[in-house]
Amino acid sequence: GELTGLLLIRAYLQSRGDPRKRVLIPDSAHGTNPATAVIAGYEVENIKSESHGQVDVERLREQVTEDVAALMITNPSTIGVFEQRITEIAEILHAKGALLYMDGANMNALAGVARPGDFGVDVMHLNLHKTFSTPHGGGGPGAGPVLMKKFLEPFRPVPVLTVKPGGTLALDVNRPRSIGRVRAYCGNFGVLVRALAYTLAYGPGIRQATEDAVLNANYIRKKLEGVYDLPYSLPSMHEVVFSDARQKKHGVSTMDIAKRLIDYGFHPYTTAFPLIVPGALMVEPTESESKEECDLFVDAMRAIAEEAATNPEVVKTAPHSTRVGRLDEVGAARKPILRWKPSASGEAAD
Repeated sequence: GELTGLLLIRAYLQSRGDPRKRVLIPDSAHGTNPATAVIAGYEVENIKSESHGQVDVERLREQVTEDVAALMITNPSTIGVFEQRITEIAEILHAKGALLYMDGANMNALAGVARPGDFGVDVMHLNLHKTFSTPHGGGGPGAGPVLMKKFLEPFRPVPVLTVKPGGTLALDVNRPRSIGRVRAYCGNFGVLVRALAYTLAYGPGIRQATEDAVLNANYIRKKLEGVYDLPYSLPSMHEVVFSDARQKKHGVSTMDIAKRLIDYGFHPYTTAFPLIVPGALMVEPTESESKEECDLFVDAMRAIAEEAATNPEVVKTAPHSTRVGRLDEVGAARKPILRWKPSASGEAAD
């Protein structure tokens, strides 16, 4: 989805004889954003966040030149906060002929409530696994539908589904301005159908799902404020990001806390992200968790905080209830074993 969006921007700018070189990306962005920009042929320039974790609009104003193709922004941002000056950001970009791309990873906070196009977004993708009920694990199956303003429509990938005068459907590949095919035909079709069915089943009620997700995140935030450090105080949307600053005084890190959560029966939160929060604990309950489940999570997090202060070793050596202890994740990342091999003794026995 990200790559398709940037290719649409590139094709549009080239069509008006105005190819550009750079894409601006906030320091709080997902790591895929700069990677995608490079793949699309752009240079990446970073934008620092201001003291509240928002895009520094004054610095942005200086960085947006006639060489900038777009800004890639996540809204709400990866700290779970809505970019309060988003319309102003869009105006700055558009005044210089640049476009606004939105990473739709956090639409769980906006679906049924706000339309990104209304606050200036030109093109975006949706993470179906984060907002629209599709599975996500082991790298897929994934799908990232792309939404765009009308002026980008001529450049969309082929084939395009069209309706003939008699009402029959056809696939149109004769679109000379198209960016062409993008990966596999129709993508992961089953994932797209599931997301569509989910959305149609909710109808206008999808707003309730959004409101419940925001409520759950803020409920957990309120219950854990004072127990875990909260680096940014602006209102949370669908997720809340704490840090391990208090627990670090006892030698306990966000990874230790996450591993200890396993012993309490919870899947760990996202650790060490976003990068602008050292020792981040990203808690994203979504709309599907009940108040009872949120309370159990809060009780577990409070208990772990108490353990970190009084018996840190039990946290630092967690998990204790699993069949194997803590794995060497750095070693696994650097030297992955991707297939099973029989042991030497097994080979001899054969």
